[in-house]
Amino acid sequence: MKKVKTIILLHLLIAFYSFGGVCSKMAAGERFLSPKFIFYYAGLIFILGVYAIAWQQIIKRLPLTFAYANKAVGVIWTMIWGVFIFHELITPQKLIGSLIVMAGIMLYTRGEKYE
Repeated sequence: MKKVKTIILLHLLIAFYSFGGVCSKMAAGERFLSPKFIFYYAGLIFILGVYAIAWQQIIKRLPLTFAYANKAVGVIWTMIWGVFIFHELITPQKLIGSLIVMAGIMLYTRGEKYE
């Protein structure tokens, strides 16, 4: 049960980390060093800082290969942020690509043995 909790936390961390892309894109749309640019850029730095510390805690509890393979879920989170925040479209190619990513993660993690 403890491993399941850690895996859930890993995926929440990946979702949080992927939001850094949102901050980057928002900052890119603002005038350099404007208050909004600084706000979005500070948000990105905050996300990266929290992620760096939390990632270290995750890899203490899970094998690095397992945790790193699951980072690919960030592609799916990035696609979700794109749809809901930037009103981007999910094309059939993006959907197929995300399904391939998920299948790869599932295949890898099912074969992974950890205690």
